[in-house]
Amino acid sequence: MAIQQTILITGGAGFIGSHLTRLFVIKYPDQKIVNLDKLTYAGNLENLVDIEGAPNYTFVKGDITDIDLLKQLFEQYHFTGVLHCAAESHVDRSISDPLSFVKTNVLGTVSLLQTAKEYWKDDLANKLFYHISTDEVYGSLGEEGFFTEETRYDPRSPYSASKASSDHFVRAFYHTYKLPVIISNCSNNYGPYHFPEKLIPLCINNILQKKPLPVYGKGENVRDWLYVEDHVKAIDIIFHKGKIGETYNIGGHNEWKNIDIIKELCRQMDEKLGRQKGESEKLITFVKDRAGHDLRYAIDATKLKEELGWQPSLQFEEGLGKTIDWYIANTKWMEDITTGNYQRYYEEQYEKR
Repeated sequence: MAIQQTILITGGAGFIGSHLTRLFVIKYPDQKIVNLDKLTYAGNLENLVDIEGAPNYTFVKGDITDIDLLKQLFEQYHFTGVLHCAAESHVDRSISDPLSFVKTNVLGTVSLLQTAKEYWKDDLANKLFYHISTDEVYGSLGEEGFFTEETRYDPRSPYSASKASSDHFVRAFYHTYKLPVIISNCSNNYGPYHFPEKLIPLCINNILQKKPLPVYGKGENVRDWLYVEDHVKAIDIIFHKGKIGETYNIGGHNEWKNIDIIKELCRQMDEKLGRQKGESEKLITFVKDRAGHDLRYAIDATKLKEELGWQPSLQFEEGLGKTIDWYIANTKWMEDITTGNYQRYYEEQYEKR
């Protein structure tokens, strides 16, 4: 069957990006999928070993701020769609190095938008620039209420400010140049292949190694958790059925306090590892709270459910159990990540060819 569409996925070797790339490569064999990833610390081609030989898949190592490269790729592959996942995403890192977040999340997004605009200018029909963003752009909620697509932006960290800026640029290109765009803002993702600087994989790894479990403040901060495979299924639906110019919030309907998540992790892992009940909870260590730490995030995904029929398939305890099982079964992946061996995988697979 002839390839009908060519889709560029940026950041396709990262956590969400790798799940999205795998879904599209397998589900749409008649489409050409090009994965552009810089392979920074969070990008890992070992996440995609199962599809790296697929005939409709191509990996390109590169930076989304490199406009010459972007122009070359658009000319070579004639992209009909862009799924823009590439981003610096860790709040702690944004506090210590905000300029890196401006470069990647703002300048990188604008570089992509400009390249798409220039290449598609004569034919915008059946084209789409899909920008994947975060609920953190909305700021912090009190004990009640939810983020909707109409919530006013109120970013509180350099990370969320950079994502808010990129969202605004995407909308500006839609209104100014009529570029066909869609934005989705998601809640906290979790699942396999998550880089272990984030809360859940960090705690899983530390529990396995009986290391301290650091908890900011009193652990009272609340997040809405979304299983990553549910997220990419929502992206797939929005990409193919969403309305141009619209924003869709994607949430998991799973609000948990950080301390309760960690205790549930401890409970499940003690059971799965055959440890005494309560053994892993002894590892919990409270540390100084993060600067500008938002109290609560919670998404109202009613629009996505009513317009496109999507809703999450897993409740948090079940998804957490699946995630724990994956990490226990893939300790080598975690070891490679924490030792840096995953960087050598790229060199062996690509640079020496």
